[in-house]
Amino acid sequence: MELPPIVLAGRAVLRKPAAPVPPEEIGTKRLKHLVSTMVSVMRKAPGVGLAAPQIGVGQQVIVLEDSEELMARLTPGQRAERGRVPFPLRVVINPTLRVLAPSLPDAAGAGRATFFEGCLSVPGYMALVERDLSVEVSGVDEDGKEVRWEATGWPARILQHEVDHLRGTLYVDRMVTRSFCSNEEAKLLLSLSVAEARAALDA
Repeated sequence: MELPPIVLAGRAVLRKPAAPVPPEEIGTKRLKHLVSTMVSVMRKAPGVGLAAPQIGVGQQVIVLEDSEELMARLTPGQRAERGRVPFPLRVVINPTLRVLAPSLPDAAGAGRATFFEGCLSVPGYMALVERDLSVEVSGVDEDGKEVRWEATGWPARILQHEVDHLRGTLYVDRMVTRSFCSNEEAKLLLSLSVAEARAALDA
């Protein structure tokens, strides 16, 4: 099967709110084919998430998956700092995202975290983005079964990134602008703490 290309920043479909999938389309061969195609495109890239607008389809469908293989270059300390853990394939149609309250609401910066983030639709670059640490997503899968997932750390970041796509928002709209850099330059910055990276970039 020939896979569609990933749509790049500048295409209108990435800047328009995606339409909900109508109830009568849930469970259809067309929708299941779309989901299968998205999963194949995401894995080929490779990436940890993909939204339907990223292959030119303006509908509210996201797929997410993270594996040991994709995080193999991270040290145990980096994994722990990011809250990055593997999770199996998730498909969410017409997702609703809710921010979960931090366990320590009075702590400085509680409930939010800033890390470097990239995007398959903005290849070759990344930037620091602040996101909520814990969220809950609800919706249905391609068969119409209810989906409800509480995610924390990196999985929560991926969810927010993909749901943003459905709203016509890219990470560059949320980034710490002075941290925007090429992936090549980011190699050194990724070895630093976030505070050190911000200081280096005067960000």
